[in-house]
Amino acid sequence: MMQATTPYQLAAQDTFRLKRVWSNLQADSCPRSYNFHLHTTCSDGQLHPQALIQQATDLGLRGLAITDHHTVEGYKIARTWLEAEQVKSEFPLPHLWTGVEITASLLDTEVHILGYAFDPEGSSIRSYLRGTAPEGDRALARRAISAIQQAGGVAVLAHPERYRLPASQLVPAAVRCGIDGIEAYYAYRRTNPWQPTPRQTQQVEKLSQKYDLFKTCGTDTHGLNILLRC
Repeated sequence: MMQATTPYQLAAQDTFRLKRVWSNLQADSCPRSYNFHLHTTCSDGQLHPQALIQQATDLGLRGLAITDHHTVEGYKIARTWLEAEQVKSEFPLPHLWTGVEITASLLDTEVHILGYAFDPEGSSIRSYLRGTAPEGDRALARRAISAIQQAGGVAVLAHPERYRLPASQLVPAAVRCGIDGIEAYYAYRRTNPWQPTPRQTQQVEKLSQKYDLFKTCGTDTHGLNILLRC
């Protein structure tokens, strides 16, 4: 008799699929093909999760992740909607990965760690999904990164040029903590249409190449249009 696939094994399969996508990601992959940084009303966004996934479907996105702060409730709502739509849809629907954005400390600087494709029921990650920022040792970047990876996922340093310290200092420190990737394609200026900011993108791309890190992209939407930052 075949054994049932465990949630951790499913997360590992999703992680493999995600890494394959990231290996071919380009600056123009976001926001109309993929989007790995989105917020809903479950944290500090304005879009209800169902409205967000409906919008992603209407746009024809191939894949996305809802990265609410310290919760996966938005992901769960969107997943339920997708599963219902899958039954009646004649067209491919976007692939939805688990996602979260965790506030952490790196070189005594507050940073944000994005987690993807993890098992949300994993014992290591559960304490980071309670709706509030971690405190004490749990807030250390290396702890947050390890928790994501132990749950079968991958960890990414969000918008590395938005912090008190420059990416040239933070990225090597994140690498020492075991980070898997960095958000290379990001709009540091709120532009319409959304587009990665050239100078910062070039710097972060060089760092990703130097340290052999995955490059990700995302609009960091908090508003009503997932094609824009706000």
